[in-house]
Amino acid sequence: MSFVSILTGSFSTPAGENPTVAMVEAAYRNLGVDARYLNCEVASEALGDAVRGARAMGWVGFNLSIPHKVAVIEHLDGLADSAAVIGAVNCVVRRDGELLGENTDGQGFLTALRTVVDPAGKSIVVFGAGGAARAIAVEAALAGAVAVLIVNRDPVRGSELVALLNERTPARAELVVWDATYAVQEGTDIVVNATSIGLFPDVDARLDLDVDSLQPGLVVADVIPNPPRTPLIREAEARSCTVLDGLGMLVNQGVIGIRHWTGVDPDPTVMRGKLEQLFGS
Repeated sequence: MSFVSILTGSFSTPAGENPTVAMVEAAYRNLGVDARYLNCEVASEALGDAVRGARAMGWVGFNLSIPHKVAVIEHLDGLADSAAVIGAVNCVVRRDGELLGENTDGQGFLTALRTVVDPAGKSIVVFGAGGAARAIAVEAALAGAVAVLIVNRDPVRGSELVALLNERTPARAELVVWDATYAVQEGTDIVVNATSIGLFPDVDARLDLDVDSLQPGLVVADVIPNPPRTPLIREAEARSCTVLDGLGMLVNQGVIGIRHWTGVDPDPTVMRGKLEQLFGS
């Protein structure tokens, strides 16, 4: 009998709004795996120390959330193909003693998206240009989205993502600098909020979006898991859009992460069930 548990976790700031720990530990219990998931508050200047600590303590892997998904790269031994293309890491895996960066955000989002629509041949609008936006935009483009419009306040960061999409994927990408209320254009199939707007505790925050431009049948997705019923989701639903909350992406990227860390496939229904219990949805 061993009294040493498998160690995994998450580094972010703020960490208190991240429900991943409840979801992953529910999956571990269901699998009968002696593993722990530690949700850690890690400031930007302490990220290197946190990674070295995880390495020293033999963690098998960890997640990265806001604001560490790009900054962590310099502290790792290498990147998987998807993370190298996206330029962001949300999941680190120990392989043969090395810490390797993966990106499961985009894959998790695509799995959730395909429950309502196939992105192939579609036109998609993505709000944001950070780690989650990069992952979602790249994976959607590689999955056949023909047009990707990035709506972002910082033109430099937005332009970098657009250049990446045009150079590394078959999609046609453009940037809209988000300096005024954005109206969804005719011909758009999918709208995604990949920013932190609406995240707990700022639960009433709204995208600077003309909600009357959300037409019936449009697919509207939000990456925010806490709370899952964001103002965007509620407003889109009221306008007969097809909505996708942030729990689907969170669960699906968690499934991939647990598979990387333990070699076992967890039950996604157990993971989502735990989140729905927490949020009463």
